[in-house]
Amino acid sequence: MKQPTIRDIPGGITAAKGIRAAGICCGVKKTALDLALIVSDRQATVAGVTTRNRSKAAPVLLCERQLKGGRFSAIVANSGNANACTGRHGERDAARMRDQLARLLDRPAGEVFVASTGVIGQRLPISKVLSGIREGVGRLSAKGGEAAARAIMTTDSRPKEAAVSVELDGKPVVIGGMAKGSGMIAPNLATMLCFVGTDAKVSAPLLRRVLRRTVEDSFNAITVDGCMSTNDTVLLFANGMSDAPPLKAGTAQLDLFEEALFRVLSRLARMIVKDGEGATKLIRVEVRGSRTARDARVAAKAIANSALVKTAFFGEDCNWGRVMSAIGASGIRFDPAQVEIAVDRIPVVRQGIGLGAAAERQAAARMRRPEFDLTIHLHGGIEGAVVLTTDLSDAYVRINAGYRS
Repeated sequence: MKQPTIRDIPGGITAAKGIRAAGICCGVKKTALDLALIVSDRQATVAGVTTRNRSKAAPVLLCERQLKGGRFSAIVANSGNANACTGRHGERDAARMRDQLARLLDRPAGEVFVASTGVIGQRLPISKVLSGIREGVGRLSAKGGEAAARAIMTTDSRPKEAAVSVELDGKPVVIGGMAKGSGMIAPNLATMLCFVGTDAKVSAPLLRRVLRRTVEDSFNAITVDGCMSTNDTVLLFANGMSDAPPLKAGTAQLDLFEEALFRVLSRLARMIVKDGEGATKLIRVEVRGSRTARDARVAAKAIANSALVKTAFFGEDCNWGRVMSAIGASGIRFDPAQVEIAVDRIPVVRQGIGLGAAAERQAAARMRRPEFDLTIHLHGGIEGAVVLTTDLSDAYVRINAGYRS
């Protein structure tokens, strides 16, 4: 019997049945698209994960309250202003965005979600946003996904969309999503937003379960600058408009759906890292042979977030001592005398000792590529972890030194 396959398909958030979107310029930014609307034609179930930053933006707090209800109708998201650290005014503005869209769509307010991204500490020009929501509702379309993806961009250089199709019990199901993120990327559930919609039939508890698992090895396994945002939000909704039967726990069909969802999230996560602010390289940091999976993840993130390691990536300098230092400072238990380090399978360290200038020159040649692997074997166990990261260039400093100007 032929096994069901997962196919990449064109599009993003509107790829699944019954999902419409729009992206407009409402004036938060001077000229660029800055307001996105996403609507499910049928009431959907919803799950989400949000930032663990204690300084949470007003829309994040609103989302967290509403996720408890497990029901979804729409999202309104703006860029250019994070509506974070804005006190009660910010909370009221987020609620006004929600209520405006709920009235225009004739949907319950508790099913309308709000997200924001951009500069922290400034109040939204709420009258412009409310007017924009009215205009955006008139532009909702099954072809509006790309405009919506562009409307949530801040320092992103390109929109980020992904979609897949998979057969569940012989019926096609589609999962499509969009994301934004380029700087302030160190998710711990980057400024990161991600919205994913599917026409599968899935209960809210099951959605929560699969989302948390798939986020852990996708969005929580990337970093650009090690900075956790106040606004990180991932929302996943399922409107059940496909012909496939409802998904149930403990079944092969749910496993296949989870695999397809992970594919979408992983593609979006990779796009975020590849588009990192000022980045010239994408690096896959893999730690093997760790005592525990947690230790492997901690070590990989310590390397991937190290400013010294990342500047060495930019300089194409195989300065493996910085890698050893990052592991040692991470707090995990390991034996430095057992460590091996390789760049694209070219060994540069064995049993904690460097293999000399010739090996480093070979590895440095590989580091000139736009993408390469850095592999660390601790020889202390069987666990491992992978984190995607970027180099740290002078362009990153310029972008962030003048971000508000």
